[in-house]
Amino acid sequence: MISLRPYQCAGIASIREAFGALRKRAPLYVLPTGGGKSLTFSFIAHGAGAKGNRVYILSHRQELIDQISAALDLTGAPHGFIAAGYPTLDAPVQIASVQTLVRRLDRVPQPDLIVIDEAHHARAETFERIIREWPRAKLLGVTATPIRLSGEGLGAIFDHLITGPSMRELIEGGYLAPYRLFSPPTVDASGLPKRAREFVTAAAEALVDKPAITGSALEHYRQHADGLPALVFCVSIQHAKSVADQFREAGYSAFSIDGTMERTVRRGVVEDFRDGRIKVVTSCEILNEGFDVPGAHVGIFLRPTQSLGLYLQQIGRILRPCEGKSHALLLDHVGNCYRHGLPDEPRQWTLAGDDGEAKRKPGAGVRICASCFRALPSQAKTCSECGYEFPAKPREIEQRDGELAEVTPEMLARRAERREQGRAQSLEALREIERRKGFRRGWAEHVYHGRLAKQKKQA
Repeated sequence: MISLRPYQCAGIASIREAFGALRKRAPLYVLPTGGGKSLTFSFIAHGAGAKGNRVYILSHRQELIDQISAALDLTGAPHGFIAAGYPTLDAPVQIASVQTLVRRLDRVPQPDLIVIDEAHHARAETFERIIREWPRAKLLGVTATPIRLSGEGLGAIFDHLITGPSMRELIEGGYLAPYRLFSPPTVDASGLPKRAREFVTAAAEALVDKPAITGSALEHYRQHADGLPALVFCVSIQHAKSVADQFREAGYSAFSIDGTMERTVRRGVVEDFRDGRIKVVTSCEILNEGFDVPGAHVGIFLRPTQSLGLYLQQIGRILRPCEGKSHALLLDHVGNCYRHGLPDEPRQWTLAGDDGEAKRKPGAGVRICASCFRALPSQAKTCSECGYEFPAKPREIEQRDGELAEVTPEMLARRAERREQGRAQSLEALREIERRKGFRRGWAEHVYHGRLAKQKKQA
């Protein structure tokens, strides 16, 4: 049996209170990547199973099934599997592959509790079909990022939000590694087309899958982290293979993994990376969730994304602490920190589905050192990496060869204000902004009627 951390004990108590005194059917527990979600819900599952309840823990990926099984072993919970290629064991707790379970709905007993790991996927049709099949079963969702890029709210499934400590609190408590984030001006993704709120994959691949782009990533890896274990987040399977090839040509042991590989091959790559025989692993999707290797010191980001959830999930892979890791090193070559801010910025999670993003607290933002490309909080006056002093007077964006465009707090605030105004589609929503911001009376009507006139003219 393993001892729980204080915040894990508090999370378990809050989950039990939600099911008990608060009489909730479907709470959602939020804890940053690396905080120990699997162990937390495994204690819940073990307790429920010990009382004679049947528990199904849903997962959508092989690596997650293995990770959940290891966590259940730590709690001492007997468990079986509803998944192709895994042994069938009679136990009150079952780890179920979503793809397998949805094909066996008419052949398995009804559960009393369904635990949904990586619950931001719960609005997918396969998950929703399972939930609809057993409307009387209690639900427990667990995720680090309770948001969907599509804008759909998780409140359609979950009825109570429980938030654990923030990423910043976990770093300060020593449960996650501190980080250094650099954002060299390698890729400008501002002109990429979007579909369903995300960058179009083919266009992003055409932009980043170039020897010069990978060469820049290699150069910064050599400069900041030569030989340290690194994960590279890529746009596509082909892009991941190309990046691995170029790292190997440069003398580094590198390997690409993807979902088409046999399970044993993927496991072998992970073990070789864990043991130091492979220094660099590249992938498109496999690294984003369930890749639990604390020995990863470096994250190299070559996939531009509009998804805050994906951004935080990827970074969380690198923040797990381990012996010899004084800090995690994040090399953001695609400007994701500009789009989403620093990883440990305060964020206010919600079950509501507005624009699919968590609300950032006032003052949140990022500025990049023009000398060393270190990403720092927007209020920083001096770069903690190289001592560069930011100019006191805000400047407009400048683009020079070899130099980053500076982002000021004022620019970020104006951009956030424009986004908020653009999301306010109704007159009442605009009036709420007018009241909250103290704008001159009639501002909302002026903006609203101006939009109507523009739409009529375009029609």
